[in-house]
Amino acid sequence: MSALIGSISTLSLARWQFGVTTVFHFLFVPLTIGLGLLVAILQTASYRTGDESWERVTRFFGKLFLVNFAIGVVTGIVQEFQFGMDWSRYSVFVGNIFGAPLAIEGLLAFFMESTFLGVWIFGRGRVSPRVHLLAIWLASLGTILSAAFIVAANAWMQHPVGYVIDPATHQAVMNNFWAVMTNSTFVLEYGHVLFAAFLTGSTFLLGVSAWHLRQGHDTAAFAKAARVAIVVVLVSAVGTIFLGDSQGKQMETQQPMKMAAAEALYNTTNGASFSLLTIGDLSGNPIFQVRVPHILSVLATNTWSGKVDGIHQLQAQATKKYGKGSYVPVIWVLYWTFRIMVGLGVLLLALGAIGLWLMRKRRLERSTWFLRFAAWMILAPFLANSAGWIFTEIGRQPWVVYGLLKTSNAVSLIAPGYVATSLIGFTAIYTLLAVVEIGLMVRLAKVPTEPIPADDRVPELVY
Repeated sequence: MSALIGSISTLSLARWQFGVTTVFHFLFVPLTIGLGLLVAILQTASYRTGDESWERVTRFFGKLFLVNFAIGVVTGIVQEFQFGMDWSRYSVFVGNIFGAPLAIEGLLAFFMESTFLGVWIFGRGRVSPRVHLLAIWLASLGTILSAAFIVAANAWMQHPVGYVIDPATHQAVMNNFWAVMTNSTFVLEYGHVLFAAFLTGSTFLLGVSAWHLRQGHDTAAFAKAARVAIVVVLVSAVGTIFLGDSQGKQMETQQPMKMAAAEALYNTTNGASFSLLTIGDLSGNPIFQVRVPHILSVLATNTWSGKVDGIHQLQAQATKKYGKGSYVPVIWVLYWTFRIMVGLGVLLLALGAIGLWLMRKRRLERSTWFLRFAAWMILAPFLANSAGWIFTEIGRQPWVVYGLLKTSNAVSLIAPGYVATSLIGFTAIYTLLAVVEIGLMVRLAKVPTEPIPADDRVPELVY
């Protein structure tokens, strides 16, 4: 075992550890953001109508939201520890910039969401219904703000702005916080993350409601929840796809190698086609391909015959600018994660569109095939989110801060054995948490809604 660990570099182990923990943590983040907003919408409907079925479904999905929130907090804490453990040279170089949004996220957004979530959990029957409703909206807003500061930090790594390099310490120092928070990469990335989160939450809400409708459980409540979810699924899918397309055009300008690798395009091409499917080698000699003419140029430049730079030409440019080395990311990972992300996004758009059509025809609750389809689609946004983040982060390689700091120069100078030990430990703990989370969520999701106790209907207080 020690010989095997000794043959693997600290860099490889650290990248695996950060990848495993980040992807695992990001399974919970979008669902927390999406469900938080949807639970607030459901409770608003309950407050405005006085219809008890809205209250039942609010409490039902509120329990699932709280379980997911708790696991997300636990897994998120580990993320920041790793910067000091495995990426100390990165922390030294960008700490003056990266630390600011993380500190604001912890001191403002996280405390905001946790404080008002506490009011929402323990305040029912102790504060007025209006204050109780406000609490869940503010908790939801906290999760949205929390994501903003995290994405701002990541966007700076993708496209560094608002900084200078200190000539004495050779560290990046922020000289314009506003530039960091209005980074063009941040604006599109944050919008894309939010719409993807709302899409995740609404697909989950729809899938669970669809399962209960098939079982005949509390049809009045779950039909209402399903209708709300379908509208949000459709709007969120459109927003996610639109902003994803905008990011693709921005990517061609800021990180053209990522776009070229996503298509395995080796030579600069005008009117570049897009391959829907490739069987065989991605090095330029596939066995079989399904290609759509000009579509890559449309995605990258918004023109029919626009020029898309190729891997060979971009590698030559990077070598001339930054020195010797490979500036090509792992092509097969980018190629397939891009298609998984886009393909599932289109499928989720179809889910929302079909659901809306069935709603208009008043056939939603009776459409067994759609309800079954919706239940299975719960997995789709989680797979798409993971594929999207893998594409985003691996596509930036070999840079951890694009154009400024290579990943190989960011890792801590420690023995591989230490990293391997923490990698094994984190993987084991996260696997256990996954079993607990999935088991608890499935168990709670299958339990029908419960009647609202008579003594739990508290009239609104007057202050």
